[in-house]
Amino acid sequence: MPAPVTPLLAADIIIELTDRPERPIVLIERRNPPPGWAIPGGFVDVGESIEQAALREAQEETALQVTLMALLGVYSDPQRDARGHTASAVYVAVARGTPRAQDDAAAVGIFSPENLPANLAFDHRRILADYLVYRQTGKFPLPRVPE
Repeated sequence: MPAPVTPLLAADIIIELTDRPERPIVLIERRNPPPGWAIPGGFVDVGESIEQAALREAQEETALQVTLMALLGVYSDPQRDARGHTASAVYVAVARGTPRAQDDAAAVGIFSPENLPANLAFDHRRILADYLVYRQTGKFPLPRVPE
């Protein structure tokens, strides 16, 4: 029986800097297409868990050691990534220290979740809107079915 064709799997990490006032978050400016600012993250490697991928990607892109705190949600709209159908598990994590752009990150930025850059990649504006609700209320967003 042939292997099924399925979406690619990714892990994204919203990193809160707990050693700074107001707990700002870390975004990366993408080095590769599509351009824009993005939540750190990337594809899960064969043989690793999604959680391990999240920790690895945070380290590879921001040089931060993070602690995963919560699973915000799974984002799987087939149109969310112009490169192909990708499903992403999005974690909220905490870290201390100064992020540095590495690997696929051309730059790193520290932002208030209420004041984000205009040019966000993928569906990250939607994800960060869900995160802001979680951060303000402690409640996880309800799943939304893409139209």
